[in-house]
Amino acid sequence: MPRPSTLRAALAAAALLLATAGCTGSPTAPPAPGGQAATSQPAGSPATSSAAPGTPQVAGRVDAGLTLPWSTVFLPDGTALISERDSALLKSVPPGGSGPATAVGKVPDVVPGGEGGLLGLAISPAFAADRYLYAYFTAQGDNRIARFRLEGSGARLGLGAAEVIFTGIPKASTHNGGRIRFGPDGYLYVGTGDSQRRGQPQDRNALGGKILRLTPEGRAAPGNPFGDNPVYSLGHRNVQGLDWDSAGRLWASEFGPDVDDELNLIVPGGNYGWPEVTGAPHHEGFLDAKVVWPSTASSSPSGLEIVGDTAYLGALRGQRLWAVPLRGEFAGDPVAYFTGEYGRIREVSLAPDGRLWVLSNGQNPDFALVLSLGG
Repeated sequence: MPRPSTLRAALAAAALLLATAGCTGSPTAPPAPGGQAATSQPAGSPATSSAAPGTPQVAGRVDAGLTLPWSTVFLPDGTALISERDSALLKSVPPGGSGPATAVGKVPDVVPGGEGGLLGLAISPAFAADRYLYAYFTAQGDNRIARFRLEGSGARLGLGAAEVIFTGIPKASTHNGGRIRFGPDGYLYVGTGDSQRRGQPQDRNALGGKILRLTPEGRAAPGNPFGDNPVYSLGHRNVQGLDWDSAGRLWASEFGPDVDDELNLIVPGGNYGWPEVTGAPHHEGFLDAKVVWPSTASSSPSGLEIVGDTAYLGALRGQRLWAVPLRGEFAGDPVAYFTGEYGRIREVSLAPDGRLWVLSNGQNPDFALVLSLGG
């Protein structure tokens, strides 16, 4: 569920007080310019500290029989809901990972293939009243968003009938985007990919290569930068991470081509350059990324979670967890944890108890790692 900045701060403080168990992730110092990661800042920006944020520590591992998990969201009681990309199954795990996973239901009309399938999940900000779960998935001719009422609880949790609320997002074997998240304003934000159609990201009337902003019913949200248009920002290649910092600023992680994975600060109507530019070339008319990983082998960022003012990003090809301190509108030096220890990391999610869950992807079987944030 979306968390106001006050709750985020409280969760961050709680996380620092949690007792930790297991092994501690060893940080990787930021490399020299031209190495694996670099922070890109505009001229005249304030200096940023390269000190490591709260150190993630392994508190547990949830072996729930997962296969290609993609997204994790949490119910108010701490129950985790996890989507599986290819099976189209939604699975639940008891609070804290205290029991086995249970199949909640199969999302209908999912057509998996390549990077497509059952992707992002989001919980309604009014869940206590409406019990809506939202899902982004690849269908026969497009990517789309549907919502479902969750029925029952615990081991009897079930999936109600699908109500499709938004269609027409272009699909392909790759670059399907898929992350959805409700913002502090109560609207649904959607990260899409360019679906290998390079003309889409710069076209305000196309849905590919964008961040969209929708009402819970699937209409263009009021106040969008281009009028009655769902587009919130453009010039993206493949957005798979969305979250807000303590001041309510939206950040997004984005896959580069062979170079220049990005962490971007998103502003309404902002153009982030793809396919004309990548990274932070200071090109007129385009917004620079705040962090650039020149080599996609060290990152390929998918899930994004901001705790306090630290952004945690899961790296697929990079097989590590990146932590980036945020300083207002600027970002500090990325620090890597667990490099090569737990395989590809698809998702990073904050549980109600203040711990992070990260999803492995392609481990056969996959699992969820539960992390405490030490000082």
